[in-house]
Amino acid sequence: WDASGRYFMVAANTSNKVAAVDTKTGKLAALVDTAKIPHPGRGANFVHPEFGPVWSTGHLGEAVVSLIGTDPEKHPDNAWKVVRKLKGLGGGSL
Repeated sequence: WDASGRYFMVAANTSNKVAAVDTKTGKLAALVDTAKIPHPGRGANFVHPEFGPVWSTGHLGEAVVSLIGTDPEKHPDNAWKVVRKLKGLGGGSL
């Protein structure tokens, strides 16, 4: 889930994407391209000083953590895309 509780975030592992489902409308809000094999776990939410609210997830197939913008109302330019990739020490989870 994103921090607002409105959007359910889930990895589509074999396609290297994360789906954002709007639980208010019941529709797919976005399908976000990510690094290799996003982790299927719940991820972590925080407010990035530059990009606003983000949802983050590690990757099983690549040593990065992807930050995905999750605020289409106040940060539309950052919403539903990877805004930053953080280097990790190895593939895995948060």
